[in-house]
Amino acid sequence: MQGVLQGVLYEEPSIWLFLLVTIVMGGGAAWMTGRALAITWAPVWQGIIYFLLLAAAVRFIHFALFQGSLLSLHYYLVDALFVIVIGLAGFRFTRARQMTTQYSWLYTRSGPFTWRDKPRSS
Repeated sequence: MQGVLQGVLYEEPSIWLFLLVTIVMGGGAAWMTGRALAITWAPVWQGIIYFLLLAAAVRFIHFALFQGSLLSLHYYLVDALFVIVIGLAGFRFTRARQMTTQYSWLYTRSGPFTWRDKPRSS
């Protein structure tokens, strides 16, 4: 399995470098960025711009520390995909908590990323 993913998801000799840099470091920063956007009530499209810049920083870390390619569109898109997905998850998780906390008389939490209207009392 590791041989199949190497060359598609990552270029380093070990999947652990990909997991450390892209998922843990880049994903952690993306989650916090998404969270910050939700807390400040910023629109989600602003996050896409930030996540793309963050993916470039992740690609630079691969290049600077682990001799990865800096200007590879393929690996940039892989990093960007993971960063965007994790960042949007952080945004939505925080927004669901916000909506159910600040508007508790209107909404109730229906999952970690969703909320729904509270039933009306008659």
